Parts: sequence; structure tokens; C-alpha cells
Amino acid sequence: MSNLDIIRQRINDSIEAKTNLLADTATLEVVSQLADLITDCIKKGGKLVICGNGGSASDALHFAGEIVGRFVKERKAWPAVVLNADVATMTAIANDYGYDDVFARQAEGHVKPGDVFIGISTSGNSENVFRAVLKAKELGTKTAALLGKDGGKIAKEVDYPIIVHCNTTARVQECHINIIHILCEISEAKLSAK
Repeated sequence: MSNLDIIRQRINDSIEAKTNLLADTATLEVVSQLADLITDCIKKGGKLVICGNGGSASDALHFAGEIVGRFVKERKAWPAVVLNADVATMTAIANDYGYDDVFARQAEGHVKPGDVFIGISTSGNSENVFRAVLKAKELGTKTAALLGKDGGKIAKEVDYPIIVHCNTTARVQECHINIIHILCEISEAKLSAK
């Protein structure tokens, strides 16, 4: 295949993943519910606590950047904590407790009732995200996750599972970014309404 063939195919693959997501009414309803939950959380003084591994760690950072900075509208900053952002804390916890606990240990320190915990895992089975979900639930907060494939074990534990039913990591991540932008847009519009 030529470069142009590969480019066209990958764009078509991305369109197909998003077309499938668009047809998944149940998942779109969960996105809508999560947007309302985020809006309510921020309105009541809570914060988002987000985490992911690899590309999903970058998506967690991106999500927080849109929440704390802004998405489209000029507004005051809203609170969001990204558990994979603090390298010193992550490596200390990994060294002392193991990598599977890097997010759960931080969740124990950051998550409060009224917050919203959001994990991101393209497989739905990232052990460190899974354990953080369990800790967040134990601490009495609502939990959500952006997931791929069949949602894995994380989908069974969170209050708001958003599953992109696709087996290709890159396509799942592209849909996750689309969903993150939608969540930010809806929250920002509702919180900025007079």
C-alpha cells in the first residue's frame, strides 16, 4: 500500500469507529448522563479526578486542561486533578507499593464525596485504573470510565461506563478525545448559561 492508501484507510477506519459510536444510543445516553454529573459536581464545588496509562494518560491531561483552563468559553477555572501527572508521587508509590497501586493510593489522598472519578483505559482492564475505581467507590464518589473493546472489568465497577466497542487502540483513543471534547462542551455550556 502507498502512503496515501494508508492515510485514506486510517481516516476511513476512524470514521467507521465514530459511526459505530454514533449508532450506539445506550453509550451516547451514558455520555449525556456523565456530562450532567460533571456539571452538577462542578456547580456544587467538587472536582474531577482523572487517570490513565500511556496514551490514555495524555488524554487525562488533555481533559483536565480543558476543565481547568477552558474549552471554548471564557470562564473561571474549574478543579481537576490528574493522578498520572505527578511523576515523583507515582514513582514513589510504584517503588513502595507497586505500580498497580499508583492511582489507588493517590485517589485515597485526593478523592472526596461529591467529586467525580474518571478512569481511562482502552482495554478496560488496566489494573491500576481498576484499583483506583474501587478506592474511589469506597470513598463515596461517583465513578466513570472511558473504555474500549468490551469495557473489560472496569466497566462492571463504574457507575458510568462509556465503552467504544472497537479493538484497535488508536481508534478507541480517537473516539475518547471526541467524547472528552463533548463532555467539556456540554458542561461549559450549562455552567455558563445565565
